[in-house]
Amino acid sequence: MYGSDKAVTDDTDRTEFRKTEKKYKLYYDQNSKRKKQPKQVDLSEVLDFKSFLDSYHQNGELPPEIEVVDCRFDRPVFGLESRPGFYFIPGALSVDEQCRWIRESLMSFPQPPNRTNHNAIYGPISDLFIAAKERKVLVEDENMPARSDSASNGCVGNGDTRRWSFCEEDSVLLRGKSCKPVSAFVLLRKLRWSTLGLQFDWSKRNYNVSLPHNKIPDGLCQLAKKLAAPAMPVGEEFHPEAAIVNYFASGDTLGGHLDDMEADWSKPIVSMSLGCKAIFLLGGKSREDPPLAMFLRSGDVVLMAGEARECFHGVPRIFTDKENAEITALELHFCDENDILEYIRTSRININIRQVF
Repeated sequence: MYGSDKAVTDDTDRTEFRKTEKKYKLYYDQNSKRKKQPKQVDLSEVLDFKSFLDSYHQNGELPPEIEVVDCRFDRPVFGLESRPGFYFIPGALSVDEQCRWIRESLMSFPQPPNRTNHNAIYGPISDLFIAAKERKVLVEDENMPARSDSASNGCVGNGDTRRWSFCEEDSVLLRGKSCKPVSAFVLLRKLRWSTLGLQFDWSKRNYNVSLPHNKIPDGLCQLAKKLAAPAMPVGEEFHPEAAIVNYFASGDTLGGHLDDMEADWSKPIVSMSLGCKAIFLLGGKSREDPPLAMFLRSGDVVLMAGEARECFHGVPRIFTDKENAEITALELHFCDENDILEYIRTSRININIRQVF
């Protein structure tokens, strides 16, 4: 689902959604004398809900296609006339809330029994962020005895006879050539997703209720219930049962897809954006429907319910350059937490929460 930054020049057989993904995707100028110079992209057609919010506060005016949703919420909620069930809440999260959930996404959410993209190779990994901060390495050791305690401190396993453990890089030299170290820092940077609550089985594209899991943390659960309110049917309450946390680095994309594995599409997906600014594409019920592009900034929340659940959507671009990332407030808050600061300067995190049943 994540893409690379290799350019493809042939538009033959591309869908309208794919063409728009290509339009906004990060490509580098091969003729530039400076290394890794991003190609310029025309952003004039990208919807900017922050600008709409400013205009609405100043004079009550909005572009024709943008509407204010009539709901009892503590801030303006915007919708799109052409996409019923889609809601955009700009700046829904305070900077303190953003920082809290960035910390949780890096330190707590990848912890077992939650699963990550690393499980397929290494099994469950404990304390990855701490190991990366301490510049440790993950060592494959075929002689290490199997452990039934998969959440043991600093130990991981994937069910076969091999086991991995975090150790100091210097100690790896003493183990000889049989040792295959992997930098914890590299593993953190290659973290692409983690799952909370009911665990999603990516190979079967469904929820596997038999997999070990913890309930979604109460703080996140209460926040999701509050944020979901504008999109909920009258008299009903949102029940968060699962969440997928996506981690984006520069050049990463999330291809056009549907979130269609939940039983009741009248209940919204609550999507929270954290870190660097991104472009979000919202298409129609076919990949041939031209998608709308919009900016997602840290603290923005998107809700997709009802008909909007049938719309293809994706993220073709995140902005990590200082001019466009728009994370100054986060940088100020994390000035004494250098490891998080360095991570978030080049990354985006998305937490999307769902009611499964």
